[in-house]
Amino acid sequence: MIARVMAAEWLKIRKKPIWFLAVIGPAGVVGLQAANFGLRYDYLVKQYEDDLWGGLIGNVHYLAVPALLLGLALVASMLASLEHQTNAWKQTLALPVTRFAVFTAKFAILLVVLAVSCTLLAVGTAALGAGLGFGYAFPAGELLTASYLPFVAAMPFMALQIWMSVTLSNQAVPLTVGIAGTILSLYSVRMSDWFPWKWPYLINEWNDPLVSAGAGLAAGFLLYAAGLVHFARRDVK
Repeated sequence: MIARVMAAEWLKIRKKPIWFLAVIGPAGVVGLQAANFGLRYDYLVKQYEDDLWGGLIGNVHYLAVPALLLGLALVASMLASLEHQTNAWKQTLALPVTRFAVFTAKFAILLVVLAVSCTLLAVGTAALGAGLGFGYAFPAGELLTASYLPFVAAMPFMALQIWMSVTLSNQAVPLTVGIAGTILSLYSVRMSDWFPWKWPYLINEWNDPLVSAGAGLAAGFLLYAAGLVHFARRDVK
């Protein structure tokens, strides 16, 4: 059932610029780092001479986190906006589908879009490093960790944004929360390791990115479950 609902959701949002956001996010991050290294090539190469690829991946990762948090808020809002704009929630939920399937399908689409975006980020980073003359033997493990684990660590924000976007008709609220969280994340590296906005940066006292990703995955599941229960019980107008 969820697959059928997802197929219907894709048809409903086909005219929305969701895939544009999925592409422009990683393209913008990689483009900014291309400009950064292009303008300060000698300085940065000297600074990271012991690990050129590590320096590039770290710089890309730092910019990618706020882009991820902002992008997921925008995509989540787009996924719910059609029903809100046309007052179609009652018609949607009158179909022979469960509320579990509707909520989960929107969450799954958000995951798919962001996973594609993370893949483009990894490919773009590898291409940039090769273009900068760092060689083709890039550290695959480090690149994949920096590209995909922030996505896992950001699960709580995905669940929260979907929850707010489908239950609040005024999309200014979830978008404001998403933008505020993006700004807050820029200062989060100085916070406690259990500050959620810090998790996508994969920084913690154990120096283990899996700790941050695991915390994000667990909290994301709890928020998804809470949002699902609330959505299943709420009255639809």
